[in-house]
Amino acid sequence: MTKEVKRNYLEINSLKDLKEVNKPSEDYSLSLIDPINFQLNKFFYKSIGKNHRWIDRLSWPEEKWINYVSSKHVQTFVFKKKDDLVGFFELIFHLEKNETEIAYFGILEEYQNKKLGSYLLSEAIKKSFKNNINRVWVHTCSLDHKNALSNYVSRGMKIFKSEILNI
Repeated sequence: MTKEVKRNYLEINSLKDLKEVNKPSEDYSLSLIDPINFQLNKFFYKSIGKNHRWIDRLSWPEEKWINYVSSKHVQTFVFKKKDDLVGFFELIFHLEKNETEIAYFGILEEYQNKKLGSYLLSEAIKKSFKNNINRVWVHTCSLDHKNALSNYVSRGMKIFKSEILNI
């Protein structure tokens, strides 16, 4: 049985268009994973993705995970409340196109619906613009969290392409 899924591609072309959200409290921190740790990427991908049909990477062997997170074009940031993991995002810098892709972005289930995604997305967009790029983009679909699309739009991103997929 196939399911119809709507995918939207969104972009923001200037940091001045960002509708930023302030940090929820000093208990929260955001840091770049350094040194890289493919196990953290894999943990977030599986934990957050299980409810949203993130399946592309489930078959990746360790070597592919390591190669991906080791790329000089990929950065992963981890969001914590004190020492507890809350969420993450992966950025892919497409320097040849002068743009950044927010490749994966999410909040663990126990921290969802607390407006933390708004702050995390604000930070993802700010970090994306750090290389003096012209565009930050992302795609989301109807399988993602119910607030995903509205969060992207609320932060100042605009839909530039939509498509219907049958999966």
